[in-house]
Amino acid sequence: GKGRVEEIAGLIRAREIGLVVMDCALSPVQQRNLEKAWGAKVIDRTGLILEIFGRRASTREGTLQVEHAHLAYQKSRLVRSWTHLERQRGGFGFLGGPGETQIEADRRMIQERMTRIERDLDAVVRTRGLHRQSRARVPYPIVALVGYTNAGKSSLFNALTRAEVTAKDMLFATLDPTARATKLPHGETVILSDTVGFISDLPTPLIAAFRATLEDAIEADVLLHVRDVSHVDSEAQAEDVGEV
Repeated sequence: GKGRVEEIAGLIRAREIGLVVMDCALSPVQQRNLEKAWGAKVIDRTGLILEIFGRRASTREGTLQVEHAHLAYQKSRLVRSWTHLERQRGGFGFLGGPGETQIEADRRMIQERMTRIERDLDAVVRTRGLHRQSRARVPYPIVALVGYTNAGKSSLFNALTRAEVTAKDMLFATLDPTARATKLPHGETVILSDTVGFISDLPTPLIAAFRATLEDAIEADVLLHVRDVSHVDSEAQAEDVGEV
């Protein structure tokens, strides 16, 4: 409401805050209105997760998927930044009609980049499909570690496979799936797959950024749900993972 917006505006001015993060999804209009009212940069839940994804992605596929999601997010949030580019004239002399606005030009450039990324992703997806087919020919069952983000999946993966996958106390330390063969105590060999962690209320546009992991989980013979039972929200986290 208006009163609440003004109350927060006073807090922002008093503390000289430059960035406000909203734990919800904002429409482009809501985001612009709040930035005007508060005189500060505003990002929503989707924007924050995209920022984290951008820092975590390391493989070509992960980087492409995150960039695609980022561009789709930005496309709907373009605003006029330069008044001198607000309207370009088209044609010759005074007879030409109005040309592209800067926003339209930016949107077209973003769409062209997204189309190129989609083509590149199709090639990467085909390659991953071939990798899965080759793994399917190996007579070892696939075990996928799934769970809430920061529950300890990568730590368990490293302990079982003696791998050196990044394992840190932070959200989405793993964004790209990793697979290693390991021998179980009774002698059977399995392929263990480390996957990205899930979160509650995952924004719909970001599902594509999880595609690689979701495909690996679908192809697995066993899903091993890793939980951090010492976490105060362990039960709620388990429910979120179950829904995914």
